Amino acid sequence: MSDKELTIKKLSDDLYLMDEDNATCYLVIGREKACVIDTVNGINDLKKAVTEITDKPLIVINTHGHPDHIYGNIYFGEGYLHPKDLPLAESFFQQPDFIEFCKNKGCQIPTFRPLKEGDEFDLGGKTLEVYELPGHTPGQIVLLLKEDRLLFPGDSINHHLWMMLDGCLSLKEYGEQLDRIMFLEEKADRILHGHSHSFDDISLLRCLRRGIQEICEGKTEGDLPYEWFGGVAKQHPFSLEEGKQYDCNESVICYQPDHVLE
Repeated sequence: MSDKELTIKKLSDDLYLMDEDNATCYLVIGREKACVIDTVNGINDLKKAVTEITDKPLIVINTHGHPDHIYGNIYFGEGYLHPKDLPLAESFFQQPDFIEFCKNKGCQIPTFRPLKEGDEFDLGGKTLEVYELPGHTPGQIVLLLKEDRLLFPGDSINHHLWMMLDGCLSLKEYGEQLDRIMFLEEKADRILHGHSHSFDDISLLRCLRRGIQEICEGKTEGDLPYEWFGGVAKQHPFSLEEGKQYDCNESVICYQPDHVLE
């Protein structure tokens, strides 16, 4: 693993964004406890960085099981993860390079506690509500920080959505899952996703939904190839709403043409 610094950005007195090699995680501080949402790549000792900010008891919640969201769990020992993403997470923890990395760091492979939709985490004046949003991974969740009207969707709602991976739902199925949680537009004003540098307006949710609908309707004539480590997919640009604040202006959905409607 490369030597990448952890950049910490204070968003408010009780909210911090932490960026490591273009993956971001968050620290939410309540009166009684604090929560780390995702743990990025594990390159730096994330727990040490967090405890320099707060001395409150910590819980860790992982939005899904990809390595750039779970590898830093090694510094905490355990975290919460949806059971449907447990096989995915374990497959990355079993990579020989990562096992060797843990040995060199003197860390153990972490464990997970299950969570599900409807669970709540009370930090003391700050409440995180769990909603399931399978699509990017089978066990992807989003977290609503109720009092702050702030949504943490991991990689499920962002400006560069990957839906071409093994294990992703079809775009039609994912659109149906988004429809199921669109009521969160009434509960949240802003989004901090898994690769954010700042806030996005909650309208990013419906903009992404419209983009998926365009693909499902075959409005893909201008879609360009998208090269990634698994081969070549397609990328579909989707438009944002004028007059709203976004962290990024260029937005695409990456997908496999044969995995749109099935």
